[in-house]
Amino acid sequence: MNAKKRLAIFQHLYIQNPHPTTELVYHSHFELLIAVMLSAQASDKSVNRASKALFAAANTPEQMLSLGLQGLKDHIKSIGLYNTKAQNIIKTCEILLYQHHSQVPEQREFLEKLPGVGRKTANVILNTAFNQATVAVDTHIFRVCNRTRLAIGKTSLAVEKKLIKVIPRAYLKNAHHWLILHGRYTCLARKPKCLACVIKTFCEYPKKTVATEPKKTVMAPLS
Repeated sequence: MNAKKRLAIFQHLYIQNPHPTTELVYHSHFELLIAVMLSAQASDKSVNRASKALFAAANTPEQMLSLGLQGLKDHIKSIGLYNTKAQNIIKTCEILLYQHHSQVPEQREFLEKLPGVGRKTANVILNTAFNQATVAVDTHIFRVCNRTRLAIGKTSLAVEKKLIKVIPRAYLKNAHHWLILHGRYTCLARKPKCLACVIKTFCEYPKKTVATEPKKTVMAPLS
């Protein structure tokens, strides 16, 4: 895909949704961190249902630790992998409390040292909480980028690195949100809604086989 098409894609996504953001409900950097940790292999809707009561009971590292492991599990047991997630959240809260004065760190190196926080989660936090121009590639973004030929890659990291290079700078900050929402509601895995797609004119699907994720003139948006 050439640069002209890529620019047109983000211009149209911007027109459709000028101020995109996460669908996770949160009111602090800490709540966002916990919500994103809970969202791994779970829908944002299921996380929001569980986190509403959880954050009412505990929305700081100190309060979360006071709940204890079992108390935390009771709040999030409706979410997949809740046992492992609860253990990671408790360990993360201990690190935040004792090493970061109960604050969510703004540096990738510290975020990725938190239990249960990998590169994708760190990218979401850096982007959404701290307004950094990062791109967190999940299954939706991986599919959209390979299917449309916006950024072809065999791994999430390869797609991320390609996106950082090819996304027009004016659109880089919000690109993550536009692409994930597009994959979640339009460019579906089994039955993409191509007729309703705002970027269908520029999409190069299905000229080539879509890659599979290995397991394991419009004004630019204001910055």
